Amino acid sequence: MNNILMNSGRSFWLALSLLFGFIGAACAADPLVDAAWVKANLGKPGIVVVDIQGTSDFLRGHIPGAASTDFGKSGWREENADKVPGMLPAKLDKLVAHIGSLGIDNNSHVVLVAPGGGYSDMGFATRIYWTFKVLGHDNLSILNGGMVAWTKDKANPLETGAAKVTAKTFTPHPRLDMIATVADVKAAKAKGVLLVDNRPEDQFVGINGSPAAKENGTLPGAHNLPSGWTTENGGGMFRPKTELEKLFKVANVPTSGEQINFCNTGHWASVGWFVSSELMGNKKARIYDGSMTEWTITKAGPVEHKISLK
Repeated sequence: MNNILMNSGRSFWLALSLLFGFIGAACAADPLVDAAWVKANLGKPGIVVVDIQGTSDFLRGHIPGAASTDFGKSGWREENADKVPGMLPAKLDKLVAHIGSLGIDNNSHVVLVAPGGGYSDMGFATRIYWTFKVLGHDNLSILNGGMVAWTKDKANPLETGAAKVTAKTFTPHPRLDMIATVADVKAAKAKGVLLVDNRPEDQFVGINGSPAAKENGTLPGAHNLPSGWTTENGGGMFRPKTELEKLFKVANVPTSGEQINFCNTGHWASVGWFVSSELMGNKKARIYDGSMTEWTITKAGPVEHKISLK
């Protein structure tokens, strides 16, 4: 969303959130659950499993009772007025209706299930998790390892065919203060706010780049903590906290204090944010939704090049 919309909408929604006290948002759940937990809680009232596999994979086999959402087509992200792709929708109506169609209301415990083949597709789950948080819903978990973890145990049941879900009503209570804007990024250095680049090192230093961004490089002064580090061998299982603490130290990224996570389009940044905020407990971490794509498309400011090959 563009800066004008962000600035005008922020005050209104913050006031609304305070007024209603985040009515309907249930208490927070464990951010990560394992396959055994999911199996033990299948079918319990209030538990809604949301499968983020592609449609064909979902039809071939999914956790019994799961609802299906398409990460790229179900309205979780959109192109904004500046032609920046992958942004949180400026208008929430369609997304909120889709959430309700998944059988989710404000009392639901939502369990997100990504394919689980690697850290990048776990980003489907972390990005949707973050979106729910922005919408004021805390009762969320991610199945660690996704469908790969579920199908590893052949005793875990699978259901085929289309989802059978009864639609419900979900009411958002947006927390737009969770989103870092261009202005926030520009002010970060002067305020001592850490910028964390969650892309692979080759993109951080500027050797390679994303087709979505107009220039290689990173935000000036950023530290690099690749999202691929945070899962075991770059797969779908998040590392335990003791290992993550060592990685944060190597990357010179504190586990507390204000922090802005970014990547190219806010996808890998959601993995970094999830680890910082939900696994390490740093509730001052935020995502710069537009990331390097918005920064370079809108020419918001300088880009730091650690190395130049030309």
